[in-house]
Amino acid sequence: MKKKMNILAAVLAALTFASCAVSEAETSDNTNNSEPAAQASDTAEGGTAEQSNDFKYGKIDIPGKDGALCGAPIYIAYENGYFAEQGFDVNLISADFETRKIGLNNGSIPIVNGDFQFFPSIENGIDVKVVDGLHEGCIKFAVKPDSDIKTVDDLKGRKIGVDEIGGTPHQVASLWLENAGISADPSKGEVTFLPFSDGNLEFAALESGEIDVAAMWDPLGSIHEKAGDVRILFDLGTDPYFADHFCCFLYASTKVLNEDPEKVAALLRAYRKAQEWLYENPEQAVDIIVNKNYASIEDKELAVQLIKSYGFPSAAEHDENWDKHVEDDVKYFVNGLSQIGYLETPPEEFAQKIYQKVDVNAK
Repeated sequence: MKKKMNILAAVLAALTFASCAVSEAETSDNTNNSEPAAQASDTAEGGTAEQSNDFKYGKIDIPGKDGALCGAPIYIAYENGYFAEQGFDVNLISADFETRKIGLNNGSIPIVNGDFQFFPSIENGIDVKVVDGLHEGCIKFAVKPDSDIKTVDDLKGRKIGVDEIGGTPHQVASLWLENAGISADPSKGEVTFLPFSDGNLEFAALESGEIDVAAMWDPLGSIHEKAGDVRILFDLGTDPYFADHFCCFLYASTKVLNEDPEKVAALLRAYRKAQEWLYENPEQAVDIIVNKNYASIEDKELAVQLIKSYGFPSAAEHDENWDKHVEDDVKYFVNGLSQIGYLETPPEEFAQKIYQKVDVNAK
């Protein structure tokens, strides 16, 4: 189906370059402001930070103060010194849409992590490329424990809370609904989306009955599920349509890719080393993330479960087939978003345009 949604213009305008869970945890003001790991002692086992003040690529800004548990590779690459090993003096920053857009376009921000919600923004003019996959899962749709909503088929005529119109939870919900034969086009009146700038406000709206479903980033949905406050209707990590596919990719500035591809390759080596360390050391990773206030979650056991559920790859998975896996997932979501009218460019053409394979061994 090729439905043209009336909200498309508003969606494109509303899309932001917020990485996973920017508006859920609301912890950026309390996030770690320590010096880069290159200037600190080894923060955790596996940390091999360089003690030298020499950085091949100098100081760079990377958006990494979003309060998202699934942003773990950024935190670990920073704290364990993997960015420093690759020649970067990294400054983790908070960055809104305009800051990221300007930084990516002029190259002052070389790389960001984000979901497939970025695809329409790229079509709308942001000059970046998908260069790697980061993780799976991290979004859940919650209902009250006694709700009569049992499946997606029960959502017709309901109100769904999201963090923003055009954001990833909204797009995920749209794909889920459309694949079940329910229109996500608000003009059709089959569902209503209500935006909430804070995840706690969204949960309060669910409790009060203002909304019927809350589409929330981790860890908030999982925290309330464990407390018995909600029942999970949808899990991005286990739903048949989304399972085993990346929900979050790495996007590199096209300017940096063209002018200094080795710089991007070095960044990917740091990210991949962090992913592999997370795979091997989820408990220690949670200690770092919680102790350094990167994400707001007190239940470390739950945090470990979530880290494991995100499918961070092992060293063995970073093989000759890895890049093909990333490219295939880009095509998968391009096709899905095209079918519901979020993309206008022919899918094959758009997928080729936005993905670029990087030789991670280039030095």
